[in-house]
Amino acid sequence: MDASKDISRLIEIMAALRNRETGCPWDIVQTFETIKPYTIEEAYEVSDAIERNDMDDLCEELGDLLLQVVFHARMAEEAGEFAFSDVVEAITRKMIRRHPHVFARSDADTPDAVKKQWDDIKQAEKRERAERRAKRGVSEDFKAGFLGSVQRNFPALTEALKLQEHAAKVGFDWSAPEPILDKIEEEIGELRAALAEGDQAKVSDELGDLIFAVVNIGRHVKADPEESLRGTNMKFRRRFNHIEAVLDAEGETLAAASLERMEEIWQAAKAIERQLG
Repeated sequence: MDASKDISRLIEIMAALRNRETGCPWDIVQTFETIKPYTIEEAYEVSDAIERNDMDDLCEELGDLLLQVVFHARMAEEAGEFAFSDVVEAITRKMIRRHPHVFARSDADTPDAVKKQWDDIKQAEKRERAERRAKRGVSEDFKAGFLGSVQRNFPALTEALKLQEHAAKVGFDWSAPEPILDKIEEEIGELRAALAEGDQAKVSDELGDLIFAVVNIGRHVKADPEESLRGTNMKFRRRFNHIEAVLDAEGETLAAASLERMEEIWQAAKAIERQLG
């Protein structure tokens, strides 16, 4: 089988990989749940390539992400649910429907009018979706209600931020950052108490409350928590790499170095960063 620019070749390859008799043993045993982490990972790798402005990597990572779509569609087809062609049809129908000002007659000729039109169409689509789910016997719907538009599969920090932003639209919000700092201190106290009790489930619950409050202060001071943490992650990488480089120059390894020595080099790295501004 040769490479091709035709999407049908990729679909054929996935079908061959999933063939129960002649396919790949690893691909055959995968499920939606086992593939899901790879799908999320590939989306992040696309984002990373964009941030680095690496068009060569972006082309490759978009292909990897497309493979995930084809993989999920193939498993759904095997289960008799839908095929890749149904995915394409659904998204093309949605784009055409949501852009009548482009593909049909419409009076929406300003950005505000287009947004209102988009919102009206989405509401109609939600009603239709609810009807389809009811026919399939699916009762619980996290997309229902005022917070329904906030996706549950966002990274947890992003989901927390968007939930808070959405709730704030109807006035469910702190009026200033200072009370949130008090809330953070309160949550730290509750986490300390949970740690003292030794209740792991409660510790996890209180930790979640603390992180949620920290996200809230970030929102109020206009510091995106995801980006803030990403910056800290990069800073941690840089300083830890400095520790490794210094130890290597001294003929020592990370595993053999004491915590005190590593902390000493860490502080030196911080001092260098301050000098560099």
